[in-house]
Amino acid sequence: MTARSLQERLAPRSTCFGCGPANEQGLRIRSFPQPDGSVLVRFRARPGHEAFAGFLSGGIAGTLADCGMNWAAIDALMRKNLLDAAPSTVTLEYSLSFRRPIPTGGEIELLARAVEVSADRAVVEATIRASDRDCATARGTFVIVKEGHPAFGRW
Repeated sequence: MTARSLQERLAPRSTCFGCGPANEQGLRIRSFPQPDGSVLVRFRARPGHEAFAGFLSGGIAGTLADCGMNWAAIDALMRKNLLDAAPSTVTLEYSLSFRRPIPTGGEIELLARAVEVSADRAVVEATIRASDRDCATARGTFVIVKEGHPAFGRW
């Protein structure tokens, strides 16, 4: 994808390990809004991201899900609240369920969609796919933080 991601447009100085464009050692996950309101992430793992030869580490999968769903929440919150800038959000909770190991031989996709959105939070569901198969599902709640929280103004 050659277009600029949500992170590149809205949080170019972010140093988040998972999705921060300014973190040279991070995963540099890039999230792209889709016409149907979902957010798509395409990710290529490196050998250092594997739990064992040819398969993604569960921790990296968790980071992929957390960051991908967080940006789906930000996108949904911006649309609902008519915001021009990304609100500072954090993960309240998330869960990840594996159906099968996630192969690293090709592109890994995460498709996330906000299923509940209020003024200050969003619940997001996601699927991680690789090799044309659903490999994991995730669900999380992401909240806008207020001034005084360490993540306030993070973008």
